[in-house]
Order: sequence, then C-alpha cells, then structure tokens
Amino acid sequence: MLTNNQIKHIASLAKLQLTVEEEKKFSSQLSSVLDFFGQLQKVDTKKIPETSQVTGLKNVSRKDEIEICEDISSLLRCSPHDINKNSIKIPKIM
Repeated sequence: MLTNNQIKHIASLAKLQLTVEEEKKFSSQLSSVLDFFGQLQKVDTKKIPETSQVTGLKNVSRKDEIEICEDISSLLRCSPHDINKNSIKIPKIM
C-alpha cells in the first residue's frame, strides 16, 4: 500500500490537486495497479525474444525522391497565388 506522502508526491508530479477522499481512493487503486506490475515481474521471459511490435506490419513509407520537372512554368500557372521569378508567393502563416 502506498503511503499518503507517496500519493501526494505522485499527484504533484501529475499536477493534480487531490482532496483527502481522492487521496484515499487513489491510494488503494494505484497500489493495486503497482501490485499487478509486481506479478508481471515474476513471469519468466528469458526464452521470449524481444520485439517492438507483434502485428506483423512493416513500415510502408517510401524513400523521398526528387523529381525534376522540365516544364516549371506550367506548374507555376496552376497556383492560385502570385508568381515571382519561378517561385510562388503565399500568404504569411503566422
């Protein structure tokens, strides 16, 4: 069981202001969660390989590649903004 000072410390780390009733309530709840982690630490995982994910999905992002366009003027004409010396002038964002 966590002490009252430990609950107050955890609450301050989480920037929470707890009432006395909440401290008592969360003390028992948080203690039971930590007890569960204690049970998990007893499980023998020496023969289990380390893994970062178990879904079998792989990274589907592609490598960025630069594509050079021969006809820059036609691309610039597609812009709804002002064009100035092969660049597009856009409104300020900030």
